[in-house]
Amino acid sequence: MTQDPAGHPAAQALRRLERPLRVGVIGAGAMGRGVVHQCRLTPGLDCVALADLDVGKALACGDVADRPVAQATSAGELHDTALAGRLGVCADGDWVAGCETVDVLVECSSAVVEAAGFVLTALEAAKTVVLVNAEADLAFGPLFMAVAEANGGICTSADGDQHGVIKRLVDDLTLWGFELVLAGNIKGFLNREADPDNIRPEADKRNLDYRMCTAYTDGTKLGVEMALLANGLGLQVDVPGMHGPRAPRAHDALHLFDLDRLRGLGGVVDYVLGAEPDGGVFAVGYCDHPYQRSMMAYYKMGPGPYYLFYRPYHLCHVELAAGLVAAHLDRQPLLQPWAGFRTDVYAWAKRDLRPKEVLDGPGGFCCYGMVDNCIEPWERGGLPICLAEGTQLKRAVPRDRPIALSDVEFDPTGPAFDLYARAHARAGRRRNAPRDCGGVSGRGG
Repeated sequence: MTQDPAGHPAAQALRRLERPLRVGVIGAGAMGRGVVHQCRLTPGLDCVALADLDVGKALACGDVADRPVAQATSAGELHDTALAGRLGVCADGDWVAGCETVDVLVECSSAVVEAAGFVLTALEAAKTVVLVNAEADLAFGPLFMAVAEANGGICTSADGDQHGVIKRLVDDLTLWGFELVLAGNIKGFLNREADPDNIRPEADKRNLDYRMCTAYTDGTKLGVEMALLANGLGLQVDVPGMHGPRAPRAHDALHLFDLDRLRGLGGVVDYVLGAEPDGGVFAVGYCDHPYQRSMMAYYKMGPGPYYLFYRPYHLCHVELAAGLVAAHLDRQPLLQPWAGFRTDVYAWAKRDLRPKEVLDGPGGFCCYGMVDNCIEPWERGGLPICLAEGTQLKRAVPRDRPIALSDVEFDPTGPAFDLYARAHARAGRRRNAPRDCGGVSGRGG
């Protein structure tokens, strides 16, 4: 029997539209290119504008857009080009963010501070913003939330990446009456020593940017995604960097974690390494009702009271549409940092670092990121990896040690740290904060 794709809730929502949703994309890398292509495939979505500093890369997306492409030389020309049914391409993300033709902005760039400016432009214009850019999402998410609410816009993390897919899994088990104990990622490979030079063969094979591939491999991206999830669900980590035990199978997580302890903490984020199915996600829920346990045993889910639910894949841009539609049409964000800064991802030295060295941020040669619970005030904690680029060390930091804010020279009034401070101010001091370690406890995951 053939399924009717129009029966999907997102498709049903799109039927309410008098015209397709007009999507603007910032960033023409692997994810941005994928989003452009997905808008071609999903009925009711129409990619009308694309920005990248490398305009040639953006123009090259015309082959996946399957529509005429035209380079715009002004914001007004971009608007007119989009209205004329062509894909307008430019170098300035702010033109796309503020374009009147665009209903939904998808931020896919690898920038952090610059991306924040684009997002704020769109939110101040009451647009819907979907964040594929996890680093900007983590660093400034509470600020984005507040600006969206003040202007009638909406901002959400994207579906398809691990944190979005885990959130949907958690929504399911919560609806079913299970208590969330562990929200988990499945990582195939981890090498803290990866850098843009030694990652080249793998990055070339996968057609990925060298720094982006490095951030995937050294664990920084994993930490950022799980911090986003913790901040959206009110969770924490048990140890800096998470435990991340090796597991032949995803279901081994039931025996590799002290679930009674984690339940006592109120739930945590963590991951397993090397498990099959490679690249999926999982969550552990608790239920001790005798009837439900008997039925879960009948359904071959084990004796309980802890149960593992997993999904063997996540499809990035392919899964973006449902969350985009829900956010724009029904004002339902998939994931927002409603719990504030429960966690953050802090910079750790990738090698012995010397005084006066200038750090190069996520996916670089100097540092990798480790997720940890936050402290208040944030100035007493570690250096957030998302703000690390361009900061200069005051003193030496040994390899595999956390870099404290007190170890670096930084301008609190500069764009990155000012926006970060504003985000913390918006988040406010949360109740029942987790233990105070702030990325400078010195214990590895």
